[in-house]
Amino acid sequence: MNDRLGGIAAFVQAAQSASFALAAERMGLSRSAVGKAIARLEERLGVQLFHRTTRSLKLTDEGAMFYHRCAGALAEIKGAEQLFETGQGEPVGRLRISVPVLLGRHCVAPMLVQLVKHHVRLEIDVVFTDRPVDLLEDGFDLVVRSGPLADEVDLRARRLGTQTMVLCAAPSYLAARAAPSSLDDLAVHDTLMYGKGERVVPWLFIESGRLQSIRTSGRLRFDDLEAIAAAAVAGAGLAWLPSWLIASQLREGLLVELLPALRGPGFDVYAVWPLGRYLPMRVRLVIDELVKSIPSIVAGDAPEIGARASDNL
Repeated sequence: MNDRLGGIAAFVQAAQSASFALAAERMGLSRSAVGKAIARLEERLGVQLFHRTTRSLKLTDEGAMFYHRCAGALAEIKGAEQLFETGQGEPVGRLRISVPVLLGRHCVAPMLVQLVKHHVRLEIDVVFTDRPVDLLEDGFDLVVRSGPLADEVDLRARRLGTQTMVLCAAPSYLAARAAPSSLDDLAVHDTLMYGKGERVVPWLFIESGRLQSIRTSGRLRFDDLEAIAAAAVAGAGLAWLPSWLIASQLREGLLVELLPALRGPGFDVYAVWPLGRYLPMRVRLVIDELVKSIPSIVAGDAPEIGARASDNL
């Protein structure tokens, strides 16, 4: 990449990252190299592109105008590169993806492992986080999100499927306590709740066409769903968990589904990527694989729950 184009690429990355250091990390350069490239660009243009302080990096008015033109130009270049990528029939290059921690670990990562086995020129960096990320500012090509999406005009989204939640308990627990036959019975059972800080997530069920939100007073609360699943298998109480997380436990009889007719509304899973004229082949490939694989995975791998869950997709 020549110096002129390299300076523009560094400028666009720094504007999107709001940080020279983060831009350098994403470009595989040193912070000094990014700073010098942008300084040379400012000198050549005769304008200041950023307001710099020790705590922040913000575009000037001139920088904002230049950014929009440069970002569009780089998108055109990427589109031109895609023509050759398509001609080769093989995805190439690096893809940066953000996924929720457990959903990503159990449902997305196994698919990505198989993908890179079949496409030797494809590189995928996966970041596992449950915090909301900004695709543009955080430098992601694609993210997987669970739950409602905000109305963001600069993003596109594709629904991948629906996570269904299962009320369950271990046979050892049910041997000592009668299985609940209605939602009212939950009040007399030990429950394993999910919560962060002071917030405890209620259990949601659909009964007689109405959404019911159940808050129990269980003595055990975790901020990790895998810990809840382990406690449920150990017979510590009732749990409300994603079907994909406990599919094997249900199949092996370690857990038993309760009140299956009252399953809740579920939580949609989406693939989200920046809006643009061109979609690189490597991004399109991953989206297509997510669309093909995720619905059956999040529905639960066990046949006995997979058939019921698929009705909600």
